[in-house]
Amino acid sequence: MNIEKLSRRLECVYNYIPEGSTMADIGSDHAYLPCYAINHKKASFAIAGEVVEGPYQSAVDQVKRAGLQSKVSVRKGDGLDVLSPGEVDCITIAGMGGALIASILERGKEKLADSKRLVLQPNMGSEHIRSWCLQNGWDIIAEEILEEDGKIYEIIVVERALPAHVSKSLNEMEILMGPFLLEEKNEAFKKKWTQELDQWQSVLNQLDKALNSDEVLNKKKALIERIEAVKEALL
Repeated sequence: MNIEKLSRRLECVYNYIPEGSTMADIGSDHAYLPCYAINHKKASFAIAGEVVEGPYQSAVDQVKRAGLQSKVSVRKGDGLDVLSPGEVDCITIAGMGGALIASILERGKEKLADSKRLVLQPNMGSEHIRSWCLQNGWDIIAEEILEEDGKIYEIIVVERALPAHVSKSLNEMEILMGPFLLEEKNEAFKKKWTQELDQWQSVLNQLDKALNSDEVLNKKKALIERIEAVKEALL
């Protein structure tokens, strides 16, 4: 992967960046995505944010080699701290856990005031992102799930609910599994949730061997309910 050819998951993230955007890529690593977006004229200006010194320096070096210093600003800082309010209209965050992405968005909410779209790619825990969006007036407008190099990734695309527009509600299974992904149920989706069911069944088998305290019984009950709900959703 480089600034000329992205991985499949980053290519999918790139596809959801609106034409002519000003964008910020948080946790940008080598700044591949913002450089690619500039080179392909998808974005007019980009910010590559990194909190760790090594990846930050890699991003700086990459932007210099590409000759894009005037169009890609590499900044060191935690999450959305690298942004000023109203500076970009599209934010991408890829390659982190869903809980971490949700916490980044929560901590930097004031920086999102003028952002129109978020393109988020959690490695796990995507339900944390959907819950945060539901609570903060962002609508999920698209989702994708794909497998690459033996790993399964989800992409969640959200836009701020318009004034006087009530955010779309999600039920428990839509938050857990994704409303659009539930509709499509492609092979990567089925593989992910089959693997999850196997892991949950293993945990349930271990709980069956434990002493039946109230805590254990409650955990078993909740786990059985979730297993049955996911099985039904997969049909």
